[in-house]
Amino acid sequence: GRLDDTGSINLDEVRIDEHDFTMIDKIIVIGCGTASYAGLVAQYAIEHWVRIPVEVELAHEFRYRDPILTPRTLVVAISQSGETMDTLMALRHAREQGSKVLAICNTQGASIPREADAVLYTHAGPEVAVASTKAFVAQITATYVLGLYLAQLKGTVFRDEIRQTLDSLKAMPAKIQWVLDTQPDRVQRAAEQLQDAQSFLFLGRHVGYPVALEGALKLKEIAYTFTEGFAAGELKHGPIALVDEGEPVVFIVPPARGRNTLHAKAISGIEEVKARGAYIIAVAEENDKDVERYADMIFWRPECPTLMSPLVDIVPLQLFAMDMARQKGYDVDKPRNLAKSVTVE
Repeated sequence: GRLDDTGSINLDEVRIDEHDFTMIDKIIVIGCGTASYAGLVAQYAIEHWVRIPVEVELAHEFRYRDPILTPRTLVVAISQSGETMDTLMALRHAREQGSKVLAICNTQGASIPREADAVLYTHAGPEVAVASTKAFVAQITATYVLGLYLAQLKGTVFRDEIRQTLDSLKAMPAKIQWVLDTQPDRVQRAAEQLQDAQSFLFLGRHVGYPVALEGALKLKEIAYTFTEGFAAGELKHGPIALVDEGEPVVFIVPPARGRNTLHAKAISGIEEVKARGAYIIAVAEENDKDVERYADMIFWRPECPTLMSPLVDIVPLQLFAMDMARQKGYDVDKPRNLAKSVTVE
């Protein structure tokens, strides 16, 4: 329903004037937890397509930093429930400063979409489990549609390129299904082998970095395992001191096509921790021979463009967290100390 007959993006429910959209010179994405990681993925894509700066802020820090907001700033507030109090207060602050606010939300008529200037509903259906799963994928998709819409309005991307990108996006459900059909046994085996591990490191580059953060968060949330997510380039700046014999390290490996330097650097990082005795889990593209050489366990993804890879890469990591929790006998839907929507500041 987001595309018209000519293949152009048509966001009917976004009630911000097209002229106002074309005047935007900065985007600030606000959210908490999983929503902020979806925003970090969006940062790579929107800056690439729209060529304007994108900042990603934790909603609960946003107001206290005295952020620079103008009428030409678009604030994108991401929340599954639409009731996240930190995000709601940040949204109010942005509107007081004269900025336009667009909400990306899953719940019709919630406080955040009601108070925003515009809303893009993710229509992901009710998410019953406390730890966000499909909401993350839907939020990334919504931010991508928004980014392509802005690129279309500002003319920063050729129309046929926008169409190709939208075709890639339409192909993602089938690729996610491929992961769900082919990878659960591997994921289960990895969980069985590592259920007693005391800690994990998750590492990624480019859009793999937010995926590493989100994969680590899932393991914390439902398997109660101490886990850290890092940008892979940070490894040598401290975290490598944590790598010991048998330490599980999860690498999100970018495809070798396109940005080949990123792939080579990811493999170099794997070699470094492997040499120090780490147990390597890699999330990598099918038939990646370099990864096969070094990784102890591989969760495969089908071939897809780099910017689309987070949509599939996160799925085996969600399954891994679920299997780890089940191995330990925990309720994966109701993790301790957590609530579905955080309605206090």
